[in-house]
Amino acid sequence: MAPSTTVPSVADIEVPETLLKKRKQNEKAREERLAAAVAARKAAKAKRKVVFKRAEAHVKEYLSKEREEIRLKRAARTAGDFYVPAQARVYFVVRIRGINEIAPKPRKILQLLRLLQINNGVFVKVTKATEQMLRLVEPYVTYGEANLKSVRELIYKRGYGKVDKQRIPLSDNGVIEASLGKYDILSVEDLVHEIFTAGPNFKQASNFLWPFKLSNPTGGWRQRKFKHYVQGGDFGNRETNINTLIRQMN
Repeated sequence: MAPSTTVPSVADIEVPETLLKKRKQNEKAREERLAAAVAARKAAKAKRKVVFKRAEAHVKEYLSKEREEIRLKRAARTAGDFYVPAQARVYFVVRIRGINEIAPKPRKILQLLRLLQINNGVFVKVTKATEQMLRLVEPYVTYGEANLKSVRELIYKRGYGKVDKQRIPLSDNGVIEASLGKYDILSVEDLVHEIFTAGPNFKQASNFLWPFKLSNPTGGWRQRKFKHYVQGGDFGNRETNINTLIRQMN
């Protein structure tokens, strides 16, 4: 009769201490990852609420200004006066001519405005200095007062941010917050608001936006780039008619 052999149970097998430590470390790391994921989801949810509330506040502000504008126009009409709108605070400037036979000073100004190519566009805050600069480069650009719809469409459709000298699409609010969060600009709507209202951090917001690369206008230019807009040409100040051009180029 063969002697019986006892097979040790799983419970009787000793697990090496190093393996136990590794298991504990893995379990701890897993719990930390889960906790971090839960915290990130909570933070993202809270951030979405903040962004949504701010977007609502911006819309209320736009509507309030629009109503005030209508009220002032009606009051002026009732009094038999003419209503003169406030001066534009922001211009959208588009380069329409190349570099052939361009003097050094206008060339330098176009570089400062970041208008390096034909059909490039940028937002510019209206000041005495920028008015003078635009007068010097007027034969090479066209510009005017962009309305809210134009600002929003440009940023949403053609907007790219400058991050570490790279051209990054604005597909995520995180891209904007990472670069402009310190200026309290957290989302695309915050960026639109800062540009449209010429806010206190307009310079930082405008410099963050890569110059807009636009298409040729529908039907092309009028082949009159050497004439001022008021003379039936293309260059110079179009005032609010710049919005029609933006539609044609966007």
